[in-house]
Amino acid sequence: MNIEIITPAPRHSRLGNRITADRYAGLLRALKHTVTVTTGYSGAKRDVIFALHARRMAKAIRAVNGSAPLVLVLTGTDVYRDIHEDAVARQSLDAADAIVTLQALAIHQLPARHRGKARAIPQSTRAPKPLPGKSKRALDMCVVGHLRPEKDPLRAAAAARLLPADSRIRIAQAGGILDNRYRDEVGKEEAANPRYRYIGELPHAKVMRLIARSHALVLTSRMEGGANVIGEACVCDTPVLSSNIDGSRGLLGDDYPGYFEFGDTAALAGLMERFERDAGFRRELQRRCKALKPAFRPQAERDALARLLRNLMKPGST
Repeated sequence: MNIEIITPAPRHSRLGNRITADRYAGLLRALKHTVTVTTGYSGAKRDVIFALHARRMAKAIRAVNGSAPLVLVLTGTDVYRDIHEDAVARQSLDAADAIVTLQALAIHQLPARHRGKARAIPQSTRAPKPLPGKSKRALDMCVVGHLRPEKDPLRAAAAARLLPADSRIRIAQAGGILDNRYRDEVGKEEAANPRYRYIGELPHAKVMRLIARSHALVLTSRMEGGANVIGEACVCDTPVLSSNIDGSRGLLGDDYPGYFEFGDTAALAGLMERFERDAGFRRELQRRCKALKPAFRPQAERDALARLLRNLMKPGST
């Protein structure tokens, strides 16, 4: 099939929507489809069109106007904010022939009439080979993601300030600064907090090595469509400490023991300290994350996309 993927993020961007679009392109090409990635509907004749983000791609979705079956991929803020507040984003749901979410709990955010055409397809990734070793001197935790308000990006650094003086925990933060308010805040935090280091935006291969070297990944977001870093941590045998949000529970499970309430600095500090002091707790998180590794294999995502396309092209399905 001839497939177009429309994403709001430009070529060579390290934003999540571009990473998802490029990964989809690779997986679909592996299935022998012809794939073009664009930042706006090209108008070319296509067999299927994927659009990433309900609100930001709304104009492109309107331009498609039934010319090909449309798959809408809900990637984050669109499913947990925009479709509840923005009529234009809701119109994108109406226009879609199929809807993809990045974890199963996100489907419950959709109006009931749209849930039947939705399916969850977790994002896949590959671990670096060989896996780098983890420090025996310090206990390293990483925070990975662009710095913007939805990520509450300096929460882990604030929690690290509350740790006992003898704690060996260090925080390394990677990601581009998308909101200028954080430029000064990051510099001030590094100057005041000896446990914290900001290492900036990294190529994906270096991000994966950072995650693999870390003893834990800390996710502090207010909302996530289905954070790719969770899968990246799991395939690297790195357990996750996460804010208690749908985007994490839909991947890690409701009963995963490594949650803290969003924005609760003291609770996160307590979870960090428990991770450091309690070997049994640490092993349980490692066991739970390791058990999830098969869900994040590229073959699993590729097979799910193949099933989606087969169903989409059945007579009467659109």
